[in-house]
Amino acid sequence: MSKISADAIASETVDVPEITEEAAGDLAAAASAPIGQLPPEERLHRPAVKLSLYRRIYDWLDVHISRLSVRNYFWHRVCSFLFLPLSCASGIYFKRVDDDNYVAVLPFRRFNRNWYSAMGGAALLANSEIAGGSYLFRACGADYTVVCKHLDYRFLRPCLGTAIYTMKPREDIQEQLAHGKEFNLTLDMEVVQQGERNRRVGRCVATFHVTPKSHVKAKGR
Repeated sequence: MSKISADAIASETVDVPEITEEAAGDLAAAASAPIGQLPPEERLHRPAVKLSLYRRIYDWLDVHISRLSVRNYFWHRVCSFLFLPLSCASGIYFKRVDDDNYVAVLPFRRFNRNWYSAMGGAALLANSEIAGGSYLFRACGADYTVVCKHLDYRFLRPCLGTAIYTMKPREDIQEQLAHGKEFNLTLDMEVVQQGERNRRVGRCVATFHVTPKSHVKAKGR
C-alpha cells in the first residue's frame, strides 16, 4: 500500500468560501431570532408525547364533569357532594336574575349558624370564595380553571337570615377570554340578608386567576 507523504498533503490546497459582512449579519440575525419567527423547516420540533391510558381517561372525565357541574342544579349538587363537601353541606346554590346574571343564595340552615342563631362568620367567608369561583366558572366555561388568589371580607353586621351574594366583575370577562390567555380578574361581592329591606351584612373583594386547561396540560407535559 502506498503512503501519502506529508509534503503531498501540505501541498494540497483547500478552497474556503469567503464570508461577506452581509452574510455574517444574516447568520447573526437568524441565530438571535425567536423560534416562532423562523421558517417551519428550521424550527426545533418537540417530539410528540404519547399519553398514557390513565391520563386520557382523566382528561376525558375532567372535561365532561366540568360541563355537567354547570348544566343544572341536580348535577351541581352531585359535583358539590363529590368535590366540594363544604358547598354541599352549606346548601349554597345559584339563582338566575336575568339572562347573564346570577346570584348565590346561602340558606339559613343549622350547619351555617353559630351558637347565638346568627349566620356564622366562617360560613359567610368560606362561601364567598365558592360563590365567586362558581360565578366565574359559569361565565368562563368548562375549558378553564379558576383559582382564588386573594380574598378580603369585611363584616358589617350580623346576618339573621338567608344570605345573598351579588357579584360584579371589575374587568370585562368576555374581553379577557377573547385573548385566549391566562388572566386575573377581581370580583366585588355584596352580601345582603334576604328580606324586605335586604340589609347589607358584608362586603367582599376577591381576585381569581383564570387559566385555560390547554395551558395547564401543556405545562404538565
